[in-house]
Amino acid sequence: MDVNKITLFGGFGKDGSAEKVRKFSMTVGDIVSIVGPTGCGKTTLINDIELFANENTPSGRRVEINDMPVPEDFIFDPSHHPIALISQHTNFLSDLPVVEFLTIHATVRGAKNVESIITETLSFANELTGEAIMQDIAMTELSGGQTRSLLIADAVVIGNSPIILLDEIENAGIHRTKALELLKKYKKIFVFVTHDPCIALMSDFRIVMKNGAMQQLIITRPEEKNVVAKMKQIDDMMLDFRQIIRSGDELSESIFNENFKVLTF
Repeated sequence: MDVNKITLFGGFGKDGSAEKVRKFSMTVGDIVSIVGPTGCGKTTLINDIELFANENTPSGRRVEINDMPVPEDFIFDPSHHPIALISQHTNFLSDLPVVEFLTIHATVRGAKNVESIITETLSFANELTGEAIMQDIAMTELSGGQTRSLLIADAVVIGNSPIILLDEIENAGIHRTKALELLKKYKKIFVFVTHDPCIALMSDFRIVMKNGAMQQLIITRPEEKNVVAKMKQIDDMMLDFRQIIRSGDELSESIFNENFKVLTF
């Protein structure tokens, strides 16, 4: 079954009261953010989506695919599971080299040109991370940011999962605005758990969480998109400064002023 739409029906918050957002749907091409303070239930929400909750989780939420109950093979057969969850926990037990890890996954997925798809995956991953990922390095030797960059690229390119859930990628040193621009090229459903205002405002809509419950669904307005364009300029400037420091160079007042002058508000 092709996944064109996923719908989440609201359940209950931590205090047992019904969620104010009773239902929302995501279709292919949508970028959605889940926002709210730490401990408000953001990760629980994406876990409910990933597990295809059917009123059988503590939240009482329910998921449908294409306006129908979730097919059993999606739930019980990992090879048919259409969701990839990139969590904050990326500990690997395998010390396989990166290229071997990707080769095994591509082969299992039945890729026709394994070498080409691995090249695309590594290229994608290296667009997201500061230090390039070498194909011969062991998976266990990757940094947290490199690991999450590789897993995102692997899920999108090799796994070709139609639904990608990403938990706080801004904490991994990933170039988040570039990540969003790259991801938009792939026709999938992307759901971000985030504290980052740029990611939230670059999304089509956002779900606001509080006390374990979905409180609001806010569609991104044109005015907010204008704001995020200005925020991206500041964000890119800060990333440039970070790269200067990382490279062992010094950040002078003149360099700061030159960068600040190019901001167009």
